[in-house]
Amino acid sequence: MRADAQRNRDRLIEVAHEVFRERGLDAPLDEVARRAGVGPGTLYRHFPTREALHEAIMATWIEEVAGQVEKAMATEGGCREKLLAWFEEYVALLTRHQGAAAKITASLGCQDSPLRTKCQTYADANESVLAEMADNGVLREGVDNLDVCRLLGGVATMADQSSLAPEDVRPMLDVIANGVLKA
Repeated sequence: MRADAQRNRDRLIEVAHEVFRERGLDAPLDEVARRAGVGPGTLYRHFPTREALHEAIMATWIEEVAGQVEKAMATEGGCREKLLAWFEEYVALLTRHQGAAAKITASLGCQDSPLRTKCQTYADANESVLAEMADNGVLREGVDNLDVCRLLGGVATMADQSSLAPEDVRPMLDVIANGVLKA
């Protein structure tokens, strides 16, 4: 790919992130092109469909999720602090784009969803955190990863739709942690 074409592609991904964050995943693609300073033809040459643009954003996002898991697991303190740090990151990631929390949470466990890759990324990340809790002997018996993801997604949806501040979300995450960890 020519250097100028690569710059345009990178700029489109960056701007799409911003536009989707502000206006939701269904924001007009023409706005993405306009803000990136390119014509609609350039956008559609790089990303023939909305899904193709979402997938390009996804590739960088998957790496970010893995980094957030590592960050949470490096949190000072015990397992509860690490788990809550991850829960906070999970909610922050889900609420980054307006309306995404509800769409992704509703698609969890749905194998034919167009959001399957994103859902699987969340589920895999959460599973790795729960596995660490189990390895440390603090995870309750019978805790199901998909159930925890759906609970976190419910909190994220509430936060997204009512514009709750992180400090107002934390008590709800404490309740989930109480159900996940042994007393």
